[in-house]
Amino acid sequence: MPSLLELSGVSKSFVGTHALVDVDFDLQSGEIHALLGENGAGKSTLIKTLTGVYPPDSGMLMLAGAPIAPRTPAEAVQHGISTVYQEVNLLPNLTVMENLVLGREPTGPHGIRWREMRRRAESAMARLGISVDVQQPLARLSIAMQQMVAIARALDVSAKVLILDEPTSSLDVDEVESLFGVMRQLRDEGLGIIFVTHFLDQVYAVSDRITILRNGKRVGTWKTPELERLQLVSEMIGRDASSLDRESVNQSHSVSSDLKIATSGLGRRGRVSNVSLELRGGETLGLAGLLGSGRTETARLLFGIDNADQGTLSVGHQRVRRWNPRRAISHGLGYCSEDRKNEGIFPELTIRENIVVLTQVKRGWFRPISRKQQRTLAEDLVQRLQVTPGDIDRPIQFLSGGNQQKVLLARWLAVEPDVLILDEPTRGIDVGAKFEIMSLVESLRVSGRSFVFISSELAEVVKSCTKVVVMRDRQQVGTLSGPEVSEESIVKEIAGT
Repeated sequence: MPSLLELSGVSKSFVGTHALVDVDFDLQSGEIHALLGENGAGKSTLIKTLTGVYPPDSGMLMLAGAPIAPRTPAEAVQHGISTVYQEVNLLPNLTVMENLVLGREPTGPHGIRWREMRRRAESAMARLGISVDVQQPLARLSIAMQQMVAIARALDVSAKVLILDEPTSSLDVDEVESLFGVMRQLRDEGLGIIFVTHFLDQVYAVSDRITILRNGKRVGTWKTPELERLQLVSEMIGRDASSLDRESVNQSHSVSSDLKIATSGLGRRGRVSNVSLELRGGETLGLAGLLGSGRTETARLLFGIDNADQGTLSVGHQRVRRWNPRRAISHGLGYCSEDRKNEGIFPELTIRENIVVLTQVKRGWFRPISRKQQRTLAEDLVQRLQVTPGDIDRPIQFLSGGNQQKVLLARWLAVEPDVLILDEPTRGIDVGAKFEIMSLVESLRVSGRSFVFISSELAEVVKSCTKVVVMRDRQQVGTLSGPEVSEESIVKEIAGT
């Protein structure tokens, strides 16, 4: 069949950096085509080239057999190419129908035709099989429903191509399945969908074909059933991934009797309650549960970001009160937030400065770390964690998400905490970086470090944790350890069965 959308020999460079190199890509009508690759592989540049954000340096774009050259996102929309991004870029203070037709409002001699706007909005949502009051403010809807509104808006312009860029990162399991139902329906209507995601299970659940990019080049395109998972990962990272795949942590490694953290009935009214756990040297304790189950709230109590008003917290064998992050750090705790952009990196500072800032805080501002010491420390950690690019004087904002996460880990490793709390350390990063981070956590655990590990992906929890505390409805409902730790047993605890 002739392609609905085709890119031939597309290249794009930025100040000597080759973001895309002679890339070919095609999309069929009635197809969900997954676009995969590590952070920095060129996915975002390819999408921005398709949508008129960046003009290609060379190559050709064809839509329905005719050449196109969109110079702006608005021109791309006029051609029938619509994009829904990971962050819902709508206006929460406006109504659903106002968001759906914003900038394209039906007008007449007396201004906006509100009845026609409402009819058009209801029709757009009905196309997705959704019945909702389109006159209510968008802010009243869940994130998942706002995502559906964004898709309906994208389709309101007779779109031929729909690009979904990480649309499931903030959705729970049921919401993801609802979205997949909409995607399959749109595919059956003849729409071509480009699906960008880091979740491999979702790729195999919904896509028809897979294209992989690596270092700005197309590695290949496969029919989804014909590409095994380990081969997919190997193609993405450029090396054999079979040695990286393991069913679980090294349970034979002996856990120290040295108590690091203990809680009894810990909680904060309205946030989380009844958390009782113990973490010892050489353990990785997982906090598992659905979104909103209280995992992050528990981590924030352990590190002192929020103050507990229920239960007790002990560090070592010493019960602590008036707990706060400064005291937590002085007692050997570290914390990597799930929101690395707002609570982790200093975007304007360099890799070196982001790594050494905590070390400098612990030393005090009257004992400055020399530039030579900073470089030695940063270069060593960048090499150990394989941060790419390795230029320590490069601003961290220009790194991919996975490499930013590695720099945050390097910051904490520089001060050698006894316990490191990792909240969604692999969210939004590529497969290769996930494996590297999980392998690093395991090697440090075997050497005696302790971790609290939070992940929405149960496979990661099982592979990384020696013990798992299961959360449901903002309270602890079970604890699993050793051979009890499995995806099936975690799911049963979450479901209450």
